[in-house]
Amino acid sequence: MKPADQRIDDRKWDVVVAGGGHAGIEAALACARMGCVTLLVTMDPAAIGRTSCNPAIGGLAKGHLTREIDALGGEMGLCTDQTGIQFKTLNTSKGRAVWSPRAQIDKRRYARQMRRTVAKQENLTIIAGELTGIKVRRGKLQWVIIDRTLHVSTQTAILTCGTFLNGKIHLGLTNFRAGRLGEKPAGGITESLKDLGFRTGRLKTGTPPRLQRDSIDWGALTEIHGDPQPQPFSFRTPLPFNPPDIACHLAYTNDAVHAIISENLDQSPLYSGIIKAIGPRYCPSIEDKVVRFAQRNRHQLFLEPEWRDASQIYVNGFSTSLPREVQLSAIRLVPGLGRVKFMRPGYAIEYDFFPPSQLHATLETKEIAGLYLAGQINGTSGYEEAGAQGLLAGINAAAAVLGREPLILRRDEAYMGVLIDDLITKDSDEPYRMFTSRAEYRLLLRPDNADLRLAEKGVDYGLLDQGFAARLHQRRENIATFRKVCGETSIEWHNAEEAPAADNSNGRNGHRRRLSQLLKQPEMSLATVWEQLPDLLRALPAADLFTAETDIKYAGYIERQQALAVSMRRLDNTIIDARFNFSGITALRQEAREKLSRVRPETLGQAARISGVNPPDVALLALHLRRWHVSRETS
Repeated sequence: MKPADQRIDDRKWDVVVAGGGHAGIEAALACARMGCVTLLVTMDPAAIGRTSCNPAIGGLAKGHLTREIDALGGEMGLCTDQTGIQFKTLNTSKGRAVWSPRAQIDKRRYARQMRRTVAKQENLTIIAGELTGIKVRRGKLQWVIIDRTLHVSTQTAILTCGTFLNGKIHLGLTNFRAGRLGEKPAGGITESLKDLGFRTGRLKTGTPPRLQRDSIDWGALTEIHGDPQPQPFSFRTPLPFNPPDIACHLAYTNDAVHAIISENLDQSPLYSGIIKAIGPRYCPSIEDKVVRFAQRNRHQLFLEPEWRDASQIYVNGFSTSLPREVQLSAIRLVPGLGRVKFMRPGYAIEYDFFPPSQLHATLETKEIAGLYLAGQINGTSGYEEAGAQGLLAGINAAAAVLGREPLILRRDEAYMGVLIDDLITKDSDEPYRMFTSRAEYRLLLRPDNADLRLAEKGVDYGLLDQGFAARLHQRRENIATFRKVCGETSIEWHNAEEAPAADNSNGRNGHRRRLSQLLKQPEMSLATVWEQLPDLLRALPAADLFTAETDIKYAGYIERQQALAVSMRRLDNTIIDARFNFSGITALRQEAREKLSRVRPETLGQAARISGVNPPDVALLALHLRRWHVSRETS
């Protein structure tokens, strides 16, 4: 907190961050750690780091983002390791590119740890207040307005307002203004930005009821545990890693549950027309599940403790905005929940967002220099997407203040790069959620190699120390050693059905096979041949062995993706000047002209990924860009 005798409007700040959620935390920490004098403005400092929905970090593709946040020097993964209560790798029945780490967290400890981290950070001041507007001069941010009266001078500002912007909660046919249940909404920012020419829209998300632990018949549910030897999220977490493993439980809805919901759809604000905003397609409410998947007679529900020895249980899979009594009647028809009591009901929330096509790839707005947007204000969903945006916005805001080059990640460098590129080039008519299917280079972007891809950038921007750089160097050497030894070492392979006849040209000699050839077989792993590995390899760290083995196993596919990335990079390296007039290309289709003029892509690669812009449009645009550059050079 700020000292009592210090007036925040008596000084010029380098960065002001609005909001203390996942995006705001990562943004504020990044700016302060890079040496910028940073002010974090939040309506309630006690709510910093609060996980307002599910008690988990990571998951499908979200685990990739969390590891990338950590690899750049962010805080989310480290805090998860310190406060997690169950760790699990999802999707292990599929290829390693889509394996995704996930952790249940102790929500109370997670928030406390984040508050401590923010509070002790040098260069960072926290104040209680509400950022209600901004002031601009000649297209450049000059001041932010706090609590409608206090004008604070700043070089840059990052807005990370989550679901609080003109938030409205819906519970049945009743609705009221709120940012989260029991917390007031944020007002003023939407109106301020609209006055400056920004486009805005409304989105919706929801949350399930919380149950009283002692009202559940646990014996009727299936117990679910985490991995016996989990890997930490953070590359900085000390090993060995031995977190707790507190069970979750699995239940199922049934036809009777679905009947109650179907009979009461007229009381759902989603189906009665009260909610106009669009919700997340890939995280539907229980009402949506019953309607959209009418052929299914049951849906999974995961009962997750919200903290150690929690009296409050989160019902993952039962997000709803039905009236409280309808929710209770329906959920009591689930086996094991027949006498359940609510701690609080589920609800939906509508909030303002700003279509992110109005942003540069740095997350700075195109209309106002020095103003950055990150998190759900950009139409995303999820803690991890918010944290990733906050970290990148923080790095780039600080870089702008310090006169450094911005950090723009390509689609072949990081899921973060995919996230930002999708946001600024795709139409956002629903909350954006990251999936592995969105990443065309996902074999290059695995969770296990996030540090190899990004940590040097984290060191360069001052978010990771030089000690980490030394560990990264050693890790690269270990992986190189593994690959070299595997290419030179043959071992006895006794399964005659899986060891083909001798073929010296392929490194085979009877039942002796090179390790590098064996590991490329889908059914093979290091564990299978562990006892025959040279001592040098068995002494290497498990994480290095896993990454090196994966590189060998998918070598052919990885090389093809790398070649594709190089070819696509030529488009991304073709810069489109901000002065270029898309509407003047009359030969372009009308839709393409409109989309290009609205998004104003910064590279030819971005233009090619805009919804509604086709390959012939890109070819024509490339021709006109060449002509435009020639005309500028000769004029």
